[in-house]
Amino acid sequence: MNFGIAFEPLVSMPVLIGAGVVALLVALLPLVTRTRGAVARALALALGLLALANPSLTREDREPLPMVAAVVLDRSASQRFGDRTPATDAARAALVERIGRIPGLELRVVESAGDNEGDGTRLFSALGAALADVPPDRVAGAVLVTDGRVHDVPAPSLLGFKAPVHALITGRDGERDRRVVLTATPRFGIVGQRQTVGYRIEDEGAPPRAPVEVTVRRDGEVVTRATVIAGTPTEVPVEITHAGPNIVEIEASPLDGELTPLNNRAALTIEGVREKLRVLLVSGEPHSGERTWRNLLKSDANVDLIHFTILRPPEKQDGTPINELSLIAFPTRELFQQRIKDFNLIIFDRYAQQGVLPLIYFDNIVRYVREGGALLVAAGAEYAGTSSIYRSPLEAILPAQPTGNVAEGGYRAKLTEQGKRHPVTRALPGSESDPPQWSTWFRAVNANVDSNGTAILSGPNDAPLLVLGREGDGRVALLLSDHIWLWARGFQGGGPHLDLLRKLSHWLMKQPELEEERLVLQVQGRELVVERRTMQDSARPVTVTPPSGTARTVELQSAEPGIFRAGTEANEFGLWRATDGELTALVNVGPINPREYAEVTSTKDVLAPLAAATGGGVLRLADLGQSAPRIVGVRSGERFAGPDWIGLHLRDASVVRGLSLFPLFAGLTGLLILLAAVAAAWAREGR
Repeated sequence: MNFGIAFEPLVSMPVLIGAGVVALLVALLPLVTRTRGAVARALALALGLLALANPSLTREDREPLPMVAAVVLDRSASQRFGDRTPATDAARAALVERIGRIPGLELRVVESAGDNEGDGTRLFSALGAALADVPPDRVAGAVLVTDGRVHDVPAPSLLGFKAPVHALITGRDGERDRRVVLTATPRFGIVGQRQTVGYRIEDEGAPPRAPVEVTVRRDGEVVTRATVIAGTPTEVPVEITHAGPNIVEIEASPLDGELTPLNNRAALTIEGVREKLRVLLVSGEPHSGERTWRNLLKSDANVDLIHFTILRPPEKQDGTPINELSLIAFPTRELFQQRIKDFNLIIFDRYAQQGVLPLIYFDNIVRYVREGGALLVAAGAEYAGTSSIYRSPLEAILPAQPTGNVAEGGYRAKLTEQGKRHPVTRALPGSESDPPQWSTWFRAVNANVDSNGTAILSGPNDAPLLVLGREGDGRVALLLSDHIWLWARGFQGGGPHLDLLRKLSHWLMKQPELEEERLVLQVQGRELVVERRTMQDSARPVTVTPPSGTARTVELQSAEPGIFRAGTEANEFGLWRATDGELTALVNVGPINPREYAEVTSTKDVLAPLAAATGGGVLRLADLGQSAPRIVGVRSGERFAGPDWIGLHLRDASVVRGLSLFPLFAGLTGLLILLAAVAAAWAREGR
């Protein structure tokens, strides 16, 4: 219970001040002239002014409030190394027991598992949330149990309260660790060219300039191995082999006695960007669908197209020299001999042997395909005749041999069993119904598929219609009909010509997303989805390895034709890998190099400035026998820590539950006091 005096003036402050000045002058004049009763008059005037100020006696009923102390436990990934977790648990138990002995103190314990975005250990965010409903003057202090690697340490002025912050450090002095630091990380690279990656090996607690074995991988395949000196900046060139993400890993050999090998590996993603695709399109006999291919290729701004059309075959003689049969000179030697390797794809659209291309150039095309090139043949009736392109050196690589017959009559193309699994035609729009919901074609060339071919579309009588094949390092596609233009023109509703032809072209140019046999890892929320794409009827179990190295086996289930899928919990940040014994896949969960693993040795240095500014201390648990220090309640002072103790700032905090007022000059009492003062002054002056 507290007593006091409160004033509620009966007049405004300017009036009260003016009255005070007048009263002072009136009281001073008699005092200076030593007039009888001057003191009594001054007292009467003072009581009159006091009555105008309207004083009241106050009585407050207050309820004391407890002070609040917070204990924040670091449960981030770096706290799992060594004996840090048992030390944290022991410190928690001791802190709860010792702080609980201090009367008038409320304890709040909060655990922080790290930032969800992988931005390191954020203990002060957890501390702020725990004390959000506590006024600053009720905070007695905070105790952090951590390895010292905290990434959200605020300035003392931004802490939000004025109380000591203490840190109890897990881990031990002299810890050793090796890590890879990336110094140059290009984000993009041209496919087929090299990018330079810079890195440095950092050893903590180890002799300087030690030799380190380093392995560099791209998408899981070893690019190079080298021996470097720790602490020395190093660069390595890495070839960008495909469009899309190219994951580059740099792994250093382990250091004897180090805390963890997790940060011995660093990774980066270089996005492969293709230069403009160079496509050579050679159209033979003019036909209604000739412009389908040209329109498709020209609609893609990333394609450089060279298109030649044979307007009139050479056998139709009218006396015009053969070298003048084209609108512009056909540079066959330059295209098919000198610069053939510059093209990503060669397309023959209804081309027949007409003497325009010598047979030696077809030998060059065969060599080009086997060395990694791509060839697409869109055939018409000429493919079944004596001038068929099959009757050339291309016979060695084309995946289907013509029988010499051409089927005429309406039919609808449909997916074969292999086509339902192949990425080019899998889930092709309209294929889900029987018959497919696309327009009729009226011509197909009969052919027998070779052993190296795979028919993914069939025509009349289930005969092959679209056949794919691999030859050496290259790929070949054969479309045994020239009526795909009916889809493009919207005949009977048309068909998915854009989807089909684009996927076909990209498969020929080895787009990774269109590989028949592929293992894929995808992150969906907190789940890691393992997907195996295959042409087989089953898929083997997949071994998934998280960044920590503890492998797990995942059994895949059939999800749709050609796709097997399963999920597993993605409970670690970093680079995950999966393998089924043949294929390997990589995916990054969260930041590709989590901040939590960048530096893992324990330290006092990070929290020492804040602790010193707030009067707190930083103690290492190992020096205290893995137990918490003594806890002391301190009423006043600037330092709240010693070699084996930490203090919490205790203050008298309370809340007002009731308030009583007794006006001194209210009613008859005030009137009597004033009358008594005036009477005394009059009596004194009247003598």
